Amino acid sequence: MHTPSPQLLRALRTTLNTRPILRFKPAPSIPRRNTSTAVRPTRMIPRSHTHKPASHDRGPQSEETTQTDFNALNVLGGVEAPTTGIDACLDSGFHLNSGLKITGKSGLMLVGGEAFAWRPWKVSEGNFEDERAAKASMINAKGQFELGEEAWGLLSVVWPRPDMLILGLGASMYPLSPETKRQINSLGIRVDIQDTRNAAAQFNLLATERGVNEIAAAMLPISWKGRS
Repeated sequence: MHTPSPQLLRALRTTLNTRPILRFKPAPSIPRRNTSTAVRPTRMIPRSHTHKPASHDRGPQSEETTQTDFNALNVLGGVEAPTTGIDACLDSGFHLNSGLKITGKSGLMLVGGEAFAWRPWKVSEGNFEDERAAKASMINAKGQFELGEEAWGLLSVVWPRPDMLILGLGASMYPLSPETKRQINSLGIRVDIQDTRNAAAQFNLLATERGVNEIAAAMLPISWKGRS
């Protein structure tokens, strides 16, 4: 094989140097459109302001049989209130819906459908100078409502015994002392403490729903106050 001549080598070199170079141009960028538009809040005008009725006449009564009788939704609507329901709580006592009135700033105990004047401070009145001091003594040094077993004597003799005792403590609420709570619970009776007004409302509701044999109440008049 013969060596290429210098002329042939020069011609090949010239051909390689004159070969065109391909350059790629970047694609033109497409500008983004701002599709967000300023949304102005629209004032909501109540329908009642735009179209006021000319009258309050609703027209003839509907004869549809599918109307909802809201009176039928009251499950206690046809149940008579207990005769020992409390109509009013006063500073001087209580008024019952049977017409009975407890006066003289006495408390009230409701057990088994019967009403009794309740004066628990009389149990320890002999140990104090006057009745006011005896009433204040029902709040112990720890600020708890506390009574002796004699104050719950009626609950121990009634049968069947109520399931719950609602205790109303005048215009305020006090915690029940552990000893007093133990005395009531030992009779198989639960106790709920409230101020007298709320206790009366709760008794009326529960006694209507569950019966007076299940729910009892012991309440002090609103004028009663513990230690100041």
